[in-house]
Parts: sequence; structure tokens; C-alpha cells
Amino acid sequence: MTSENGARALALSMGDPAGIGPDIALMAWARRARTRIPAFFVVGDPAVLSERAGALGIDVSIEERTPESAASAFTNTLPVVPVRCPAAVRAGEADPANGGAVIEAIRMAVEYVSEGRAGAVVTAPIAKSVLYNAGFRFPGHTEYLAALASESTGADVRPVMLLANQHLRVAPVTIHIPLARVPGELTTQDIVETAQVLADGLTRRFGIPSPRLAISGLNPHAGENGAIGSEDEEIVRPAVSQLQAEGILAYGPLPADTMFHEEARAAYDAAICMYHDQALIPVKTLGFHDGVNITLGLPFIRTSPDHGTAFSLAGTGQARPDSLISALMMAAGMAAHEAAWPTSFP
Repeated sequence: MTSENGARALALSMGDPAGIGPDIALMAWARRARTRIPAFFVVGDPAVLSERAGALGIDVSIEERTPESAASAFTNTLPVVPVRCPAAVRAGEADPANGGAVIEAIRMAVEYVSEGRAGAVVTAPIAKSVLYNAGFRFPGHTEYLAALASESTGADVRPVMLLANQHLRVAPVTIHIPLARVPGELTTQDIVETAQVLADGLTRRFGIPSPRLAISGLNPHAGENGAIGSEDEEIVRPAVSQLQAEGILAYGPLPADTMFHEEARAAYDAAICMYHDQALIPVKTLGFHDGVNITLGLPFIRTSPDHGTAFSLAGTGQARPDSLISALMMAAGMAAHEAAWPTSFP
């Protein structure tokens, strides 16, 4: 069954059960009336949610449901598709013994959306170091989701991380590598492919017909025509030229220090930055608590709160659900645009 507006419920994977994933899922559900949050179901352990609800003082009926019946139950209960944790869960104390259940919850959420049984995947935070001890072989959520997508479609997938809030959308080209390695690993092709995926995603899933992309330089002042490093002229500018030749409205390379004030942001729909902090510092400064991590380039919609497991806050009532609520609402909006898009992936 679907919700009143015809949308399928969203699949929320539980994340690390000892972190704040259960807390913010419960808090988001508790605010469902005043925030008009879209219907979702948790893929996770009902016992963990029940225990955490007691610790937080949240009055909630937790009910095991199928994905199809979750939306109709959402008003009165928190629907859960069960994935049991084999070891006892204590808030704030991560246990690799439960890593397999965390990974399985992600896999199941992807399966449900791929089969059309859920509207999108929303992932609660994981602790990668804990999962590595459980045999997880991927650098993080994004790479695992890309592998699941490739497995289901039989095609190569290039995932692109997009960070977004009400003020800014920004995508880094290189992500979790040391800053010293960025100049050597950055390529024109990487910039082009990131921009292609971003432009397609903004059209398909955000309803922007001709997205405008601002592309930063790598060096201070975008290299000042080679005076402060050659990478901007040799790597970034050719990427911009290629994108423009393809009909994509790309501009740059632009000095990163003047890209993010209010007037500058009005001139583009999304920014592309060359490395992690160049992208994440402005987006987190402009909207720290409501930021959303989106993965574009997948054959399904995936969003996530833009923060970690915060083990020290688990079970204390001090966690904030703002980012998860934003991730759920953004996923629902993206699903609505995707439903109106006339072509199939890719």
C-alpha cells in the first residue's frame, strides 16, 4: 500500500544500532505530524528501537510490517522490517558482532527500492571501522551502494556525492584521500564525469531542466593563469570546455574563496569542488544541522543525514533529528521528480 498522496514509503536502514540511528529515527517519527514527514519504515531491529524509545521517553508503537503496508500504518505506528542484531546492543558501545546485521539492513533497503516496494533508500549513520572488523570490504556506504547497483543492473555505476541543504548543493570530485594526493589524482575526465552525473541528477531528480554548474579551481585564485600552480589551466579548464561543448552549462575554473557568498550562489544550481574540504566546509557552515548527503549516479534514490554515529549521544536524548528529517523529505521530493521523468536509468 502507499501513503495518501500515492507515494511509496521510504526504506530507512538502521545504521549502527549502538549509535544515534535508532534515536533520530524515533525522534523523526515522533515529529511526523508537525513536520509533514513522508512515511518511512525502518529496516532494523525492533527490540533495539523499543529499548531506545524507552530510554528517550518516546511513546511509540513499533510494529513489524512489510514495505507495502508501511505507509498505511505510519500515522499510528513506527513500521519496521526486522533485521535482528545477534549480540546485545548497548547505546554508545559499538560491537562488530552486529556488523553483519547493519550491512544486511542496507542490502535489504536497496532490494526493496530496486523492486519498487519502497520509494527511496535513506541510510542512518554507520561506523566504518566497526564494519571493517565485521568483514566489510568497502570504503563506505557510497561504494557499497554502487556495488549493489552494479550487481542488480549488470552495468558499471559512477556514484557522485552531493551535499545539500536549503542554501547550497555541492559535489566534490575527489573525496576521502589525503590532500597531498589530490593534485596527482585529479583528472579532467573525473571532473567531466562528475559534472555529467550531477547535471543528469539535477534534471532527473530535482526537476531543474538546464542546471547551471559552477566549477571551482584547485589552487588559490583558480591558479591565476598558471602563476599559482598549473592544474587549473591543464586539468580543470579543459573539463569546463568539454562540458560546454556537450551543452552543459558549466562555468570555471572559479576561485573557491568567492564562490559561496549569497550573490555568487544565486548564479548556479550546484557547485563542483576539487577536494573534500573545499566542498564540505561551505555547505556545513551554511547549514550544519539540516545537511543531506545524496548519492547521484545510482539507479535508485539514496539520501542520508550528513553526520556520523555520535556514539556519545546515543540514548541520551541529545541527538538532533534535523538532518535525518531533511534527508527523508529530500528523498521524497526526489522520488516525486523521478516519477515524472520520462526515461529509465541510465
